[in-house]
Amino acid sequence: MAVQPEGAPCWADAMFSDIEGAKSFYGAVLGWTFGDTASEYGNYTQAYADGKAVAAVVPPMPGQEGTSQWCLYLAAEDAAATAARIREHGGELLMNPMPVGDFGTMCLARDPSGVVFGVWEAGRHEGFQAMGVPGAYCWAEVFTRDPDAADAFFPAVFSYRQKEMADEMDFRIYDLGEQSVLGRMRMTEEFPPEVPPYINVYFTVADCDAAVARAAELGGILRFGPESTPFGRLATLSDPQGATFSVIDLTTTEGDVPDTADVD
Repeated sequence: MAVQPEGAPCWADAMFSDIEGAKSFYGAVLGWTFGDTASEYGNYTQAYADGKAVAAVVPPMPGQEGTSQWCLYLAAEDAAATAARIREHGGELLMNPMPVGDFGTMCLARDPSGVVFGVWEAGRHEGFQAMGVPGAYCWAEVFTRDPDAADAFFPAVFSYRQKEMADEMDFRIYDLGEQSVLGRMRMTEEFPPEVPPYINVYFTVADCDAAVARAAELGGILRFGPESTPFGRLATLSDPQGATFSVIDLTTTEGDVPDTADVD
């Protein structure tokens, strides 16, 4: 695939204390295979769906052990310039822009509402080699308790246009041009207070119910669903190491897509 435009999701990875356990779980649930471990880059290991790079797993760095979490990376034409905008609009840099060999340049940041995300300026590694096919990334949503802060920050940094979903949920969609690239959901009181704001990553599956059943067999926990929606049949899971993600069968839809309205 070509390099994604500025602000578009372009890669996802997660730290796992038990890398072999993560490989076994996601290999069974999402059909991933795994490449060689790159010891010179912290034992970073890429995951593949039908031979295409779709994500990566990596052991935690010393001092970062704890609950695993998926990290979504947003594309940048110039990571240093994006980092400057992040600071300008009230975000926090957790890792300053850092070259990763000739693969590209990364940084990690936190928005003012507490959501952690990555930035990736592509070099030889352009990001996802496939999207929207079984095993591959297809969508993500910012879950935050301070939607006003998120709605001010992300569009300012990445030039998103905002649309509001015309239903009872506090949900917005961030667009780049005519392409919807991210959702933003308010975290309600249903979320325990110890759950931090986060970005929920969706991976495509051929059969949502089968993926949920296989995850449960391997120690995963069902958090939501399965439920058929106008966008596909989906469910949210936590893997055995605590990382939350969603699966969606894009071919099984039900109902009408809600109306949206542009936000000034």
